[in-house]
Amino acid sequence: MILLDSDVLIDVQRRHPPAVEWFAGLDELPSVPGIVVMELIQTARNGDEVRRALHLVAPLPVVWPSQADCARALSDFAKLHLSHSLGLLDALIAATAVGAGATLCTFNLKHYKAVPGLLLAPPYAR
Repeated sequence: MILLDSDVLIDVQRRHPPAVEWFAGLDELPSVPGIVVMELIQTARNGDEVRRALHLVAPLPVVWPSQADCARALSDFAKLHLSHSLGLLDALIAATAVGAGATLCTFNLKHYKAVPGLLLAPPYAR
């Protein structure tokens, strides 16, 4: 299973050619953490952008963190926030991926690389 981070979905939404080509060539539909969907909505500047974001993710399975994932996120956040600038939402997204046994497709390797057990994959060349 692969999970998409917000940076990848924003590239797809903006029709960045490498992102669109990669997304179209996937053999299976990726999943998206519910927190990433909320990030897309948060960055929208108006109702049209909210609708476009929701339309983009509508066909994708949404994965939410379990209680155990939330506990892991708290532990990782406490350990890695100051040393690796791991943000609150990134800690939840990472814990969701680890808990699902999924690979997180992202370009945000700087913040995520310190999270134990997290599989990361930059999906295409930027």
